[in-house]
Amino acid sequence: MRTGVVVFPGTWSDRDCAHAVLDVLQEPVRFVDHREQTVDRLDLVILPGGFSYGDYLRCGAIARFAPVMEAVTDFANRGGLVLGICNGFQILQEARLLPGALLRNASCEFRCEWVHLRVEQSNSAFTLDCRPGQVLRIPISHGEGNFFADAETLDALEHNGQVVFRYCAADGRVTEASNPNGSLRNIAGISNAHGNVVGLMPHPERACEPLLGSEDGLVLFRSAIHALTRVAV
Repeated sequence: MRTGVVVFPGTWSDRDCAHAVLDVLQEPVRFVDHREQTVDRLDLVILPGGFSYGDYLRCGAIARFAPVMEAVTDFANRGGLVLGICNGFQILQEARLLPGALLRNASCEFRCEWVHLRVEQSNSAFTLDCRPGQVLRIPISHGEGNFFADAETLDALEHNGQVVFRYCAADGRVTEASNPNGSLRNIAGISNAHGNVVGLMPHPERACEPLLGSEDGLVLFRSAIHALTRVAV
């Protein structure tokens, strides 16, 4: 799996993502500069976490206009696999590759902690190796991860099976107490209609080996490897 990790000014999880894919899974990785205009010869594009362009105006609002995003959009529209993590999720929404918005956490606090995620479907490119209802333990680190969409969009996401992850308790129950940021319907991650573009606020790359406290994040990257047998770019 040839993976490109996009680096914007202010990105800070690019090396963590590369470590998960290259060092842990032994798959080739290259860093993609935000000024590049093509992502050809890649199988997976990761938009990692951080504070792209200092999060000025609005998280992801400036990164959405970076030259590389036109190439990422074209890649996604051709069925290429795209994973947006934290700030990458915010950028995908600003680029209109995923619906909704990510608002300031309801607590108005930056949250850096471990959470549990319930896998809602195994049809996306990043959950093929999961079973619906499976609970993953993965950390979050954000101040603006409060998922919001209007009622019509929320219902469409549910109806179309585009809600990929929900914050939950360790036993899989979706509760108010397990929601770290006030996200509507406890939504932690969604996909586009085709399942090849996924965005989530938790950081799977920081749960990729026992030393970090969990290996649960690896299932997303392994699923992508398996998805490549189904998706033609």
